[in-house]
Amino acid sequence: MSVYTPHYQPNQLICGQGLVAVITGWTLRHSLAKRLDPADYAVIGNLYSATRGISPLMRNLLANPQVRCLVMLAATQEDRNAGSCQCLADFFSQGFRPGQSDTGRDCWLINSSVRGYIDRDIPAESLEQLRHSIQAYLCHHPTAVIAQVQQLAQQAPLPPWGEPQVFPEPQAIPTVLPGPRYGHRVEGPTIAHTWVKILHRIKTTGAIRPTQYGPWQELIDLTAIVTAEPEDFYFPEPNFLPIQPQFMGDYIAQMLADAPRQEGVKYTYGQRLRSWFGRDQIQQAINKLKQEPDSSRVVMSLWDVQDYENSDSPPCLNHLWLRILDRELSLTATFRSNDMFSAWPANAMGLRALQRHILEQVNQPDLKMGPLIIISQSAHIYSDCWDYADQIIDQEYRRLHQQRAYQDPSGSFLISINRSQIQIEHLTPGSGEVVNCYSGTSAQGLYRQLAAACPALEVEHALYLGTELQKAELALRLGQGHRYQQDQPLQLQED
Repeated sequence: MSVYTPHYQPNQLICGQGLVAVITGWTLRHSLAKRLDPADYAVIGNLYSATRGISPLMRNLLANPQVRCLVMLAATQEDRNAGSCQCLADFFSQGFRPGQSDTGRDCWLINSSVRGYIDRDIPAESLEQLRHSIQAYLCHHPTAVIAQVQQLAQQAPLPPWGEPQVFPEPQAIPTVLPGPRYGHRVEGPTIAHTWVKILHRIKTTGAIRPTQYGPWQELIDLTAIVTAEPEDFYFPEPNFLPIQPQFMGDYIAQMLADAPRQEGVKYTYGQRLRSWFGRDQIQQAINKLKQEPDSSRVVMSLWDVQDYENSDSPPCLNHLWLRILDRELSLTATFRSNDMFSAWPANAMGLRALQRHILEQVNQPDLKMGPLIIISQSAHIYSDCWDYADQIIDQEYRRLHQQRAYQDPSGSFLISINRSQIQIEHLTPGSGEVVNCYSGTSAQGLYRQLAAACPALEVEHALYLGTELQKAELALRLGQGHRYQQDQPLQLQED
């Protein structure tokens, strides 16, 4: 009997000695594996996405023609939202057709109400052979999967449907520009705007690293700040976010509400916050903010020290911190590992809903929503999402960057020439109070002073100041007859 050989994403699969492939959707694969005899199954794996996960599955099945049965599990709300197992079932029952992915790449489109792709480099005749050679079963409860697999294992095995067919995946390596390795800051008014900037930053300077899940492009310690997300959330039109508005209610419920522990069902963040440690941490935070509005101890933790040994998938969200400053309630969340393409927008919306819930429960006069700050210690984009990220960057980043905002938290600067010296007044944002003055005769000397005194200057603002200082120095060097005026071309003085 041939042993199942996973050519693609082997670290994400559990291999046995049988002839039945088991797809668990969003249910933890280990929860089914421990209830099955390895002699009864060939492989057990998850399927989270119809657009990203079906192609690797097809490649593995084509390379293992001894597998003649496929059992799928779609048991959770995440399965219903993603529709990945339903799409896979539709592949076997309804087939596929030529088409294009959302990024404009030629692919095979599965004939399904759920959008799903298969790479075009896999020949149509191979896929058709696979469709007609494998018996596919879709189940909606783990016990039904167990029973189906055990029943199939007791039947006489069918011979392999053909010879193994191996189709190596094409590897696209993006161009990476040099940049800092640790510590990055991105800010935007909404989750959607901030997300586009995050994608651009990672795809521009993120390091490409191998992982057990395949290559990803990664920044270490990325801080994203969302300042003005509306209460009902901003979804662009057309919606380029990887989440639909109708799914947010379920996700927010998982962030806010407790849930009983279920075998095979991944914890929810709400479960970790509400009951995991025997305390309702959300209510504790509300009570603390009511009693001590100035406290810096309003902390919630989701990491369990037993996660090192006992959890197949320990929580990515580890730490929450709330703080009231200037009558604004901010929330800072720390993720140890963050899928910035597929998960971050939903993560951010769920956290924003939690932040608003706490604000409403604290119910203090004049207390407003402050920023949402998310620290992603490993901020990464998986290689199978690089094309999608590039498409969004091409479509949205340039347009977003053209919408310039001229408010720098470091303040503004008035530049003038007085008594044969360049003078700079540093003004506070908003009120315009003078907080410092600088003077000199060279642009280089002055921008070095500014860089030392104001290291947090925004990049475009700093570049602008450099051009203005150089222009002021040129006016000094040219002498009488040349007048410097900030934001205006050099002019000859009229007699």
